[in-house]
Amino acid sequence: MQRKFRLTRSEDFKRVRRSGRSYAHPLVVLIVEKNDKANLRVGVAAGHAAGGAVQRNRAKRLLREAMRSLLPNLGSSADLILIARSRLTSATLDETRQALLNLLQRAQLYTPQTDDD
Repeated sequence: MQRKFRLTRSEDFKRVRRSGRSYAHPLVVLIVEKNDKANLRVGVAAGHAAGGAVQRNRAKRLLREAMRSLLPNLGSSADLILIARSRLTSATLDETRQALLNLLQRAQLYTPQTDDD
């Protein structure tokens, strides 16, 4: 994921967690806060409940890769936090992508691109 799409500062994570709206899935939790900025930013987190360091890093890599393919279809400007759950460590990339797609549609952030030929 490119740096311009990342949510990195601790203050931003705290702000989104405090005032954002959350959507849950068995694999991942999505927290969304709409903003007036021009671009969409995504933060990824995995707590100790997701497992040891190796499992947490794998879960974060899975979330970043699944999100990268969905970014072109996300139209609105918002700050997102993706929090890995323990079941994500055994999930595949396709399962992770489907979970994110489900959450983004529930949050009304996903707009599929149509080919106008």
